Amino acid sequence: MKNYQLVLASTSPFRKQLLEKLSVPFICISPDFDETPLPNERPKDLVQRLAIGKATSCRTGQDSLIIGSDQVCVIDGKIVGKPLDRNNAIAQLLAQSGKVITFYTGLAVHNTATNHTQVGFDTFEVHFRVLSRDQIERYVDREEPFYCAGSFKSEGMGICLFNKLVGKDPNTLVGLPLIDLIDMLQTQGFDVL
Repeated sequence: MKNYQLVLASTSPFRKQLLEKLSVPFICISPDFDETPLPNERPKDLVQRLAIGKATSCRTGQDSLIIGSDQVCVIDGKIVGKPLDRNNAIAQLLAQSGKVITFYTGLAVHNTATNHTQVGFDTFEVHFRVLSRDQIERYVDREEPFYCAGSFKSEGMGICLFNKLVGKDPNTLVGLPLIDLIDMLQTQGFDVL
């Protein structure tokens, strides 16, 4: 196995916590990439482009495998960003009440030694309970999910908002598809086990 430095191209504490599950040493680097969506860009294309951009924008001084990931929430066919404040979070959750929303998470692994980048994406469905405005406001005031796609933290009290979750990898919902990542790292000669 080649001795690669593992790099997470992210400042997200959630992605860092997920990667820590694998018990492998890694460093985090803040990616330098414009994340503005292109006009009429489909969700799967957007998250894959952003994952590649994040992974390839980071520079290291040694042979590295750089992991980039990005996620969007799609409600009624429309890409929804992070709410950033209380009012937007409440509005997003009201729009999601009683509906099924889909998360698209892009994943890229860039090998700096070969200049090759693997890319893919995973989806995850969230089935929301029918929620009252009071329930939503109490949730938002407790967890303040202002920097989370979809306005919730599934790893916290957000689980109370759902009646079903559907997907291959629950880590995808939080922002880093670990099952796919392990496979990608394996093809690059990095065996997590």
